[in-house]
Amino acid sequence: MARNNAARKEINIKNKRATFDYAITDTYTAGIVLTGTEIKSIREGKASLADTFCYIENGEVWVKNMYVAEYFYGSYNNHTARRDRKLLLQKKEIAKLGKNGKEAGFTVVPLRLFINERGLAKLVIGVARGKKEYDKRQSIKERDSKRELARAMQK
Repeated sequence: MARNNAARKEINIKNKRATFDYAITDTYTAGIVLTGTEIKSIREGKASLADTFCYIENGEVWVKNMYVAEYFYGSYNNHTARRDRKLLLQKKEIAKLGKNGKEAGFTVVPLRLFINERGLAKLVIGVARGKKEYDKRQSIKERDSKRELARAMQK
């Protein structure tokens, strides 16, 4: 049964804490190795990137602590909600991530989970440096000023 593109709802799950807690320097788009019930749950929008991070092990990139709810109609084959999932990147990208991620103060965090036009789940990851407390206050001020400016433009 072919799906109608107009009926397909847009899946765009964001990690809101990542942009608040970290200054993003580089981004990459990676595929994710999923099981059948995991992709069905993601297509329903039942996933979360809160408290997730990526690590590199044996030349492979993994995402840890990503929540994908168990599929309601799944049987005994249902997946576990918080398991490590492998990310698909090119070797050059993995080498860059490894080099940047090992520097002091840098980490690799997932930023956004989405379904592309071909129906595949993709994860945008970023190399990030932790913000200091005063940087976070500056981010809040910028966000508030943008909001006030938008309200003034609407009036």
